[in-house]
Amino acid sequence: MSHSAPAPGAAGAAARRALLADTAIEVLAEHGMRGLTHRAVDRAAGLPPGTTSAYHRTRQALLTALVLRLVERDQAEIEEAGRRSGAPRTAGELVAGLTAFAGLRLAGEGRRRSLARYACALEGVRHPELREILVPRDNAARRSVETFLTAEGLADARERTVTLLTCVDGLVFDRLVNGGAVSSEEIRRLVSAALR
Repeated sequence: MSHSAPAPGAAGAAARRALLADTAIEVLAEHGMRGLTHRAVDRAAGLPPGTTSAYHRTRQALLTALVLRLVERDQAEIEEAGRRSGAPRTAGELVAGLTAFAGLRLAGEGRRRSLARYACALEGVRHPELREILVPRDNAARRSVETFLTAEGLADARERTVTLLTCVDGLVFDRLVNGGAVSSEEIRRLVSAALR
């Protein structure tokens, strides 16, 4: 993965930081926490040795930049999905939306980000500052689920939203660590069961 150098100045530095963080996500997903080094990020990004350490002096600084970028990209994706689909009107629409979301987290670039996210969550056990960054946030998708559950007459819609989304997250985690492909029908059945 070779990259061209961004333009000089503040915009160039911001672009370089984003590139390094994105590459660090890829390295972490591919090689695990032990494989995440400044040198590995330089190599994967096709940049001269020492570039990553010039921007992120310590491994902890690199890991923090990675987690911030991971959350930024996840939130942008979730916000867009929530805006695009809007609030579901039926349980079938809700299941379809959650199924599509889980599918995105299990394939391609979404899968790599999921692997990196879970590795960072485990690292957050020893580094509370990372755990704070990874705390689930309010977003359009979360609000659309809560709106649906409220419209269904659930008094505890906020808590049920958290429970349902935690179940979907657990499904994604289970499928990632247990390997193998997962069909959208299997995801749909599991999401339907969690919703019930």
